[in-house]
Amino acid sequence: MKKVILFVLAVLTLGACQESLEDKCARECVEFTKRKCPSPVAQEMIIDSMTFDRASHTIQHFYKLTGASDRIDAYQKDQARELLKNELKNTTQVMAYKEAGYSFRYIYYSEKNPQTIYLDILLTEKDYN
Repeated sequence: MKKVILFVLAVLTLGACQESLEDKCARECVEFTKRKCPSPVAQEMIIDSMTFDRASHTIQHFYKLTGASDRIDAYQKDQARELLKNELKNTTQVMAYKEAGYSFRYIYYSEKNPQTIYLDILLTEKDYN
């Protein structure tokens, strides 16, 4: 009887330690931002942070544009959207989030004037499946 009680307690303890996908995503976004941000991604582009919106299940990436890239006429939204869609389709790093139907938002803003958003692209499940 004592072994059964210990076994049940062990199972309950292990079950309680499991992290939900939402909690995991939120934690990973915070850890990524703390460890790797700000960090250059490409010439004149810096990833500033990554956040998770629980209400909409959206992972948000914030990029700061610098130098010659810091101008409105430097971007074509349709072309950028297609590039991001293809990249998201081909990445395996976020497979669990894609399988759960999470959305991915990419926000590119000005270094000179942070209130100026050049691109705000939202990719949903229909975009990457």
